[in-house]
Amino acid sequence: MGDFRGEIAALSTAILWAIATVIYGKVGITIPPLLLNAIKGILAIASIGLTIIIWKGDTAALPLIPMILLLASGAIGIGLGDTAFFNTLKNLGARRTLLLETLAPPLTAVLAAIFLNEQLTLQSWGGIFLTVAGVAWVITERSPQGAISAQNLKTGVIWGLLAELAQATGAVLSRTALMNTSVSPLWSSLLRISAGVAIAILLILLQGRQKQFLQIQWTWRVVGLLIVAAFIGTHLAIWLQQTGLKYAPAGVAQTLASTSPLFALPLAALQGDRITPRALGGVCLAIAGIGLLFR
Repeated sequence: MGDFRGEIAALSTAILWAIATVIYGKVGITIPPLLLNAIKGILAIASIGLTIIIWKGDTAALPLIPMILLLASGAIGIGLGDTAFFNTLKNLGARRTLLLETLAPPLTAVLAAIFLNEQLTLQSWGGIFLTVAGVAWVITERSPQGAISAQNLKTGVIWGLLAELAQATGAVLSRTALMNTSVSPLWSSLLRISAGVAIAILLILLQGRQKQFLQIQWTWRVVGLLIVAAFIGTHLAIWLQQTGLKYAPAGVAQTLASTSPLFALPLAALQGDRITPRALGGVCLAIAGIGLLFR
């Protein structure tokens, strides 16, 4: 039996992201996307910092080069990548944006092969293909979105490609920093989120959106949901994502972490949505791909 802790961590990331996405969908009605990105990051930094203080054994030294790589990974993957993702969402809508996101796993695998010399087996490539195909099949299953203008389509696709390139680059930079060093996934999560928050705050200041913070209708429900979502979807999920990138090939880890739409299905069913045979077929296809990645 092989050591699958990287794969299990990456798959757990997808489960937590699916749960957090449902919560962020509710909170996002009240809070603008860029502000939401910064706030959830700040809450996650506080949570991770508290964990590090309590977990005193996790104080491994942080070599300079891996630290720089992790900061760059957070700035590119979380700061710029999430900003590009929100712009894609604005122009294309959720369904088309999620479909573009399926480009991230193969793109990550290609970048890892070029820059890290990570050569995947044919079985792993087959697993990536089946998993991505299954996720794409599920995403495109529901009722089609309304027509969008040619300009929105062009702008959205450009932002989407930039978002996936940033995400893949961030994953490969993290993998580079983690694979041959003693840097723990918890510390790497703190560095990545901190860099991402710094970029988000810089964009807020440059765009003059800081006044929007005072316009948010703060309630105990909104604050509670934000804290829960930040802990689950940013603190725990990115910690597990970093664990996956440390112990599994970048392409495999990114593929498994990108399966959150599959885990969103049972959550949608609990909220009253009907799960169709096509959606179940996509899940089965993705599960077959995941099975190949775990062999």
